[in-house]
Amino acid sequence: MEDEEATAVLKAVGRQLKAWREAAGMTQAELGAAIGYGEEMVSSVERGRRVPKPEFLEGADEVLGAGGKIAAMKKDVEEARYPKKVRDLAKLEAESVELGAYASHHIHGLLQTPEYAQALYAMRRPSYTEEEIERHVGARMARKSVFERVPRPLITFVQEEVTLRRPIGGRMVLRQQLEHLLDVSRLRHVEIQVMPTGREDHAGMAGSLQLLKLRDGKTLGHTEAQLSNRLISESREVQIVEMRYGMIRAQALPPQESLVFIENVLGET
Repeated sequence: MEDEEATAVLKAVGRQLKAWREAAGMTQAELGAAIGYGEEMVSSVERGRRVPKPEFLEGADEVLGAGGKIAAMKKDVEEARYPKKVRDLAKLEAESVELGAYASHHIHGLLQTPEYAQALYAMRRPSYTEEEIERHVGARMARKSVFERVPRPLITFVQEEVTLRRPIGGRMVLRQQLEHLLDVSRLRHVEIQVMPTGREDHAGMAGSLQLLKLRDGKTLGHTEAQLSNRLISESREVQIVEMRYGMIRAQALPPQESLVFIENVLGET
């Protein structure tokens, strides 16, 4: 795990699982066979080294007669499944009344399909394991709940034109991704704009950025670049990010023209 908080949660779950298993007089192999997992998986979960899926905990709860005590840990485990930086960002997004983002290299995470996100993480170097890829994709998809919560936040995006054309995952994955963009852009509380490559004046040349306006009136910025992931809270720096995002939106195509632009790119793929 990437942080002490998540590690502590998984170790606590592992200790509880082991205690219930031993109280039931079962070996790790017997428990694994009973719930459809291997002995190595049970051992790894008990040591806090693997993140158990909900069905693992539900199956163990039933087989061990825990009366819901093991299954009740699903929520804590689900949160621990995701990297800390993602958990922190998701909490801020959940508290936002307005959220804006400019994406320069790929489709923004909140707009990605599972297949597109899978392809992105699969090409990372150094390479992720299959389990790590699954974990990161799951975390990214969980953040999309921001579109569904009530009251609806205002959500705006500016996508660089190249992000609509780069065939990450292949042509079919790109087509599905573009179709998803069109679906999301039709939500009344969401606006997607396209920044054409031909723009001479461009306020976003420093890279991708995100703005979050919280319920308490505070505004935060967020940036990612290579190995860094930074939350911006200092008022002067936040003002700069706000200014840049405002200029980026003004320089990009309006939402309706952007919708037509995306439809045209889809027709070309």
